[in-house]
Amino acid sequence: MSPYIPLPSIESLPQEIKEIVKAFPLNIFLMSANAPASFKGLGELARSILFESEFDPRKREIAVLRVAHVTRAIYEWTHHVAVAKLYGLTDNEIEKIKTEDPVISLEDEGNLLCRVADEISRNVRLSDEALTQALSRYGVRGATELILCISYFNMVSRFLESTRVELEKDGVFDMIHKT
Repeated sequence: MSPYIPLPSIESLPQEIKEIVKAFPLNIFLMSANAPASFKGLGELARSILFESEFDPRKREIAVLRVAHVTRAIYEWTHHVAVAKLYGLTDNEIEKIKTEDPVISLEDEGNLLCRVADEISRNVRLSDEALTQALSRYGVRGATELILCISYFNMVSRFLESTRVELEKDGVFDMIHKT
């Protein structure tokens, strides 16, 4: 059997963390509860990127899906396909994000989002050309929020894959992504 980091039992968690995990029964939250000192901060960062950023969520999900594909993060990919569809991405667009390398057949903006995600995910540093294009299209705040989002989801994918987080069982995925 391959090594993995086990999910903690909900009963073993501090009360504050236990309440959050029960309210949001995702394995990523449960796994991050293994590091209680970081749990709250990780949640706050996720919330700021997903719910408080001014960056358009449809555009964000294009970038997140590309990060998940490039980093081969199955958990992240699976959850964010469902989220992306809620924000209007089509099966055809999702397929292009998954199969093209580089992505060139989305509209110009989608291609740029995938390029930025590819460069950060593969090279760490964004090229001058891609940064210039992001700044021109989104301005300082938007470009910064995009880069922060992509950087965050690179961290998430590495955490998920290195700890071996599996998809939720027992219908939890369907319950979470109910529309």
